[in-house]
Amino acid sequence: MSFFPDVPKIAYEGPTSTNPLAFRHYDANAVVAGKPMKDHFRFAVAYWHTLRGTGSDPFGPGCAIRPWEDGTDSVDMAITRTRVMFEFLQKLGVEFYCFHDRDVAPEGANLRESNANFDRVVAVLKEQQQRTGIKLLWGTSNLFSNKRYVHGAATSCNADVFAFAAAQVKKTLEVTKELGGENYVFWGGREGYSTLLNTDMKRELDHLAKFFHLAYDYKMKIGFTGQFLIEPKPKEPTTHQYDFDAAACINFLRQYNLLDKMKLNLETNHATLAGHTMMHDMVTASAAGVLGSVDANTGNLMLGWDTDQFPTDLYLTTQMMLVILDQGGLGTGGLNFDAKVRRESFEPVDLFHAHIGGMDAFARGLKIAAKMKADGVLSDFIKKRYASWDSGIGARIEAGQVTLEDLEKYMLEKGDADKNVSGRQEMLENIFNRYVETA
Repeated sequence: MSFFPDVPKIAYEGPTSTNPLAFRHYDANAVVAGKPMKDHFRFAVAYWHTLRGTGSDPFGPGCAIRPWEDGTDSVDMAITRTRVMFEFLQKLGVEFYCFHDRDVAPEGANLRESNANFDRVVAVLKEQQQRTGIKLLWGTSNLFSNKRYVHGAATSCNADVFAFAAAQVKKTLEVTKELGGENYVFWGGREGYSTLLNTDMKRELDHLAKFFHLAYDYKMKIGFTGQFLIEPKPKEPTTHQYDFDAAACINFLRQYNLLDKMKLNLETNHATLAGHTMMHDMVTASAAGVLGSVDANTGNLMLGWDTDQFPTDLYLTTQMMLVILDQGGLGTGGLNFDAKVRRESFEPVDLFHAHIGGMDAFARGLKIAAKMKADGVLSDFIKKRYASWDSGIGARIEAGQVTLEDLEKYMLEKGDADKNVSGRQEMLENIFNRYVETA
């Protein structure tokens, strides 16, 4: 039985194609900057939006047409969804997927029942992976939807909730290992506060760090070799999330001796909600050596909330690929489409249109970024801009060979600093435009 009978396997047809169900730029095996496109991206599909998204919003219920749904949240329905997902992945030509535990299996009346439901579905996921060769990029636990997490999970004021969350993570870690998952993500959906009038922030942060250390200890105990990732988000649903942005997460990891144990999974829409560009958060993480993976989406700048739209902006994808190329790739990470079709795009085929557009946008971004790097148009300019640090007093400062007294003596003898040179921002933006236009 086919769940998408009218959709063929999506093929690469080239830039002149007008077929909406074909790639115009994403050619999986085409070599760019020394390796196949698919290896640069390691694209993944998000189970929660693609299989569980209904198109609901605060003003109305979902309107998505999903013919395979039977109206229940039973284990049998969950098993059917696994078959839908793997047909979708195969037809799209994507080699990875990601999930929360509660995406793939319904929650039971208690933890024991939830774990049993999970095990039944995991057995089918394992079969589907073995049949298709598709892999799990990362797993995670949903520690935010159930009402028990009203005050958070690891940062809850209720110690029993902390214990339940820990048990839930333990199970999902075991499942992620069993399925060969290459990473495990922690997203603190409610790890923050709504008001400081009822919050002991230091105690909550201490508890969050304890939670991560316990998880890491168990990871080592069971021999899970995947990378631990934290996903920053500044707000929504809480007034302030403790994992506000890349810099806040790095500071937290460093403070609690976790920097060598965890990296970051960055999301575009979360970066913009924090008041940053995605390139800013990616460079921040990469400079600290903790850029591990990316949730590939975008937001609507006219709306102040997390719209999770598919990325189609070539400036965005080019900037992201410049950072990824600069650090030599994402290692075990990848580009996960944590994105959902718009409420008005409610037919099953719209899921294909959305992913095709995102994959093509990243393919073009890769080609543009690779050409810019090969031509050295940015790197050469930056090198010249910082030339004063490569020799003389600049090199001595960076090497730690001077004191304040030395610097005072240097400037007293010289009289004044050398004149600055222009940053040429507008020129560089024009150059960037030229590469985008001619790609």
